[in-house]
Amino acid sequence: MNIIREINDELAIAGQITLDQLQQIANGGYKSVLNLRLPDETGLLANEQEKTELLGLYYVNFPTQSEYINHQGMLQIYQVINKLPKPTLIHCDNSIRSAAIVFLYIALKQGISFEKALQKIINIGLI
Repeated sequence: MNIIREINDELAIAGQITLDQLQQIANGGYKSVLNLRLPDETGLLANEQEKTELLGLYYVNFPTQSEYINHQGMLQIYQVINKLPKPTLIHCDNSIRSAAIVFLYIALKQGISFEKALQKIINIGLI
């Protein structure tokens, strides 16, 4: 089972979540799920959006590849994360993309330039 890691009071990250974890997320007070996985990736949770919404959570799929994280794409993801009810779980296949996106989001929110934040993410090996 993938580990759900709380980053702060608003955001948590995980790899691909299971149905049991989805129930735990809902029971744990999360309000939304942001899935960064592409539709052609293996190991997806079947009907994840439907299952998430049946539990009363908001759901967004924003397919993102690590090698294509750029300024424009990050601004779009930033807007999505800003609009989602918190706390929000952000997941991908192994939590690496999720971690990169969350740390970029936090850095941008703190006023750090995208370029500087991206370089830090690259330096620690997330992308």
